[in-house]
Amino acid sequence: MRSRRRAIVAALALTLPGWKPLFAQTGAVLPRVGFVAAAHPKEVAAREAAFRAGMRELGYEHGRNVIIDSRYGEERVERLPALIEELLRSRVDVIMSAGPPVTRAARQLTSSVPIVMGFDPDPVGSGAIASLARPGGNVTGLSILGTDLTGKQLEYLKAVVPRLARVAVLGHPTEPYSAELLRTLRQAAATLGVAVDVHDVSDPARIEGAFAAARADGADGVLVMSNPLVLFHRARFAQAATANRLPTIYPTTEPVDAGGLMSYGVSIDDLFRRAATYVDRILRGAKPGELPVELPRTFVLVVNIPAATRIGLTIPPSVLARADRVVH
Repeated sequence: MRSRRRAIVAALALTLPGWKPLFAQTGAVLPRVGFVAAAHPKEVAAREAAFRAGMRELGYEHGRNVIIDSRYGEERVERLPALIEELLRSRVDVIMSAGPPVTRAARQLTSSVPIVMGFDPDPVGSGAIASLARPGGNVTGLSILGTDLTGKQLEYLKAVVPRLARVAVLGHPTEPYSAELLRTLRQAAATLGVAVDVHDVSDPARIEGAFAAARADGADGVLVMSNPLVLFHRARFAQAATANRLPTIYPTTEPVDAGGLMSYGVSIDDLFRRAATYVDRILRGAKPGELPVELPRTFVLVVNIPAATRIGLTIPPSVLARADRVVH
């Protein structure tokens, strides 16, 4: 009844000229959105800022007509269930998930409160939704479709390392989406004539060892798959790559800003800004299971020149010309 009352208030507000959410003015209880991330606040600051900016663009102002209640696991995934339970006890209307670990934890705790994914590499394969067109259940949002990106990442790595014959792939093999990522990566590698070695970095203690093993095995470069640890330990990844003089490409920009060589992937900030539209529609009464999951629109190539210099690599002008951002 509480959520239905909010939906009715929002629907009435839509009939007014120059509509903006009017929950505060009508005296109704403000809708509450729980923003949950597994990382430290500073690690997801840009993503949260993009989501809040998207909410403001839709007319929502924290404290006036919406409450955005943030929770952070601070790199301890095991804390997520307790954080989400806190939000459920506070009767949140929507959970805004900042990553797959949050989505998984939230799904285990509620089948009724809507969950909006900021991103997920393979939400169908992981079981978060039934299909992109008809998610079903209480989960919707955005997918990064990481399975379509690995081939392009490998192409960029070969563009900066023309001799690339063997690539070490660092990832989390037990993640639900890893099998499909590896399948498409191996297809691309076969086309390019590149051998693939897989190294498990599901434990941060394995990061440095994985790079050392890649170098010992004769890898000419490294491709890091989507993995929460890449965000949590981006500086360690970058430092280990430099120490072993291995050209490395990442799925997101954070490791490059921490000293890594290059990244190619979707604009995560753009996804979080767009996630606000899902929250808005749900607060206005839409059912999450009926909102199709959207795919990326913006892709970003970032190159770090000082990182290349540190490992004795020259970035070809053709790659620099295609880069969306170059770190000098």
